[in-house]
Amino acid sequence: MTSAWDDDVAGMGFDPGPAGDPAILDRQVIDAVARRIHQKMDDYEAYNFSTKQSISLNVFFDLAQEFPHVEHLYAVCLLIPKMFFDIECNLYVLDSKSGAIRRCAYSCADADAGELADLPFARKTTIRDDRLFIPIKGNHELISQLPFTPREDVFGMLEIYPVSRLSEHDRLFFERYANRFGYQLHNRILATKNKEHLQFIRSLVKDIGHNVIVPNIYFKLYYKRLRSKIDLLKFFEWKLKQFFEGEAEPAAAAALEEDLPATREKLLRDLGYIHEGLMDQYRQILTHYEQTSLFLETLLRRSHFEEGRYVLEKRACNFKKQVIDLQLERYRPRFEERGIEIDTSLGGVPDQEVEVVVDIGLVSQVYANLFSNAVKYTREVTDPASGQRRRFISFGWERKENFFGPGKDGIKLNVFTSGPAIPPETAAHLFEEGVRGENASGEYGTGHGLYFIREVVRLHGGVEGYEATALGNNFFFVLPMDPLV
Repeated sequence: MTSAWDDDVAGMGFDPGPAGDPAILDRQVIDAVARRIHQKMDDYEAYNFSTKQSISLNVFFDLAQEFPHVEHLYAVCLLIPKMFFDIECNLYVLDSKSGAIRRCAYSCADADAGELADLPFARKTTIRDDRLFIPIKGNHELISQLPFTPREDVFGMLEIYPVSRLSEHDRLFFERYANRFGYQLHNRILATKNKEHLQFIRSLVKDIGHNVIVPNIYFKLYYKRLRSKIDLLKFFEWKLKQFFEGEAEPAAAAALEEDLPATREKLLRDLGYIHEGLMDQYRQILTHYEQTSLFLETLLRRSHFEEGRYVLEKRACNFKKQVIDLQLERYRPRFEERGIEIDTSLGGVPDQEVEVVVDIGLVSQVYANLFSNAVKYTREVTDPASGQRRRFISFGWERKENFFGPGKDGIKLNVFTSGPAIPPETAAHLFEEGVRGENASGEYGTGHGLYFIREVVRLHGGVEGYEATALGNNFFFVLPMDPLV
């Protein structure tokens, strides 16, 4: 025997439509949903919730949709028992970032692990000291998508007290209430995670564009220079064939033969010049390729996409040899082209080797951004010592004792460029997305480089900064001298 509802479903007349049309609902889907509606109707009839209890659930659902942030959802969960039933409650949830337990009681704070060590995180409701602990569970099918690992699908506890004021029917209501909250919280955490993933991907696209795609235009320049050396070699080959195969004019051949020692020396010099030019182009292309590959491998790690953020792969490195020297050699030809000297007298102690624990790929991109800016924005100043006009950069580092607190030293890394100081009103926002200095006129740029530096430095637990000096501008960042753990 079928109910009126079954007859309605059967009579809906859903057209199967064209094969594969996603807009047409499958009859099996309709039947499955209809069965669940029947089950829920029976469940709520058995619950026999009071009018106030039903209204409180409706208010909960309305406000859960209205307020945008998870903190709002916590507040709604806590306040409805208090305002509708004058019942006290606490909320314990696993933090969506760290997986640590947070306690919410009209204000949320990270709780001491020792204080919460004996919480009854279990799949069943527990009574302890006149307090009801109800497990908060989400959608079992989507548990694996949470950014942390719950304990037996339980990622929170709702504590209701005093239990002595609650009837068995009240306990049932609050169990259902905790269940509804769990599903809402689960969906909110997943929505937040997805939003953060999208924001990260947008930022990652900018990072790839700024640190990989834009610098790759230099490959065109390198290959153009390489081609010029190959053409010169071809011309040299033609000249040799003229001489050795007797294709030169008789008078020219006789002159060459008379002056054979000098000609041999000139040939060797020309060959050496061409060889050195080819090797120089090879080294530049190889260096650029290696750094581009490093940057791509760093930016496109699988772990970044799984976490929706940059995930550091830290290891101890010789900062000078493995980071700074490689980037400096990469940008040295561009400094030379613009007449920019490299003067290490102002940046700290550049020859002292220092070992720092960092993500080499990401920090290398920090220096690439700083040196790239130095190429574009270094300007001439009058050297007070010599009175000469100079355009130069400097770099180095210095240890900062107790910078991050007692016994927590830092390493300050500097890149200085000569030129007019950046105005204070601009300097205060230099590391924000899209901000460019007044001296950026005529230079290509997006304002993303310093923002990228800020994000990478802060991810390492460091701080970034800018200092105006008498001769120019010093950009720096300070990293913790932490051991690799």
